[in-house]
Amino acid sequence: MKRESPSVNSEGARSFLFAWHFLTAVPLSRAHHEPLPGELAGSFVWYPVIGLLLGGLLAGGDLLLSSVFPASIVNLLLIVLLVAVTRGLHQDGLADFLDGLAGGRTPADRLAIMRDGRIGAIGATGLILALGLRYAALLALPPDVRLPALLCLPAVGRWAMTVGALSAPYARAEGGLAAPFLAHLSFRHVLLATGLVAAPLLWLLGPSGAAASLLLAAGAARAGTALARRMLGGITGDTLGATNEVVEVVFLLAVPLMVHAVVS
Repeated sequence: MKRESPSVNSEGARSFLFAWHFLTAVPLSRAHHEPLPGELAGSFVWYPVIGLLLGGLLAGGDLLLSSVFPASIVNLLLIVLLVAVTRGLHQDGLADFLDGLAGGRTPADRLAIMRDGRIGAIGATGLILALGLRYAALLALPPDVRLPALLCLPAVGRWAMTVGALSAPYARAEGGLAAPFLAHLSFRHVLLATGLVAAPLLWLLGPSGAAASLLLAAGAARAGTALARRMLGGITGDTLGATNEVVEVVFLLAVPLMVHAVVS
């Protein structure tokens, strides 16, 4: 029996579900499977939306937990919450990417190390430092921008993955998890994703904060892609996960500086 192509509306819904299931550990539906290449590329458009939903979870968790626990415990629990909901996908990517960069002499060696399920000393150290910086940055958030920052944090990181993936070749010749997502990703997808993340950033952080956030995230994402192409010959799912982690930490660290610049 010939398989019918989904309609435009159903394709958008399916792309959203593919993005949700790829970025979170929360199942929404088991009826959507066998994605078309265009649907996988289209799922990138929804990454900032998934990020905003995760940000809403963080903001809600912050309000709830702050009434019970001190700030130090709340920040730690928020990190645990985000890691649990996203099944540690991006933290794993960061650790694998760092292990590959540190342990291999050639792109093939680095990719082989990244595929190894075991974590090395460099990957573990980098992961601990990233989590530590995230915790410290959460503690340093000014109270008046804490909730907006929590709302926007996952959206900016996941939008950066879309920017980093644009026009980037897949590193492994045999294919892999991220290869189908990259095959049909276009500038139009990135533009749509940018519109979806820019609107809440403008509302929550203002024009200056929104522009600074997008520029920082895009610069870090493209720098990560350039590094991956140089060291690996292209990008992988691990490099995109690492991009998300780095951009989220940079965003958190930059928020107090942006607030100070606006006040000054």
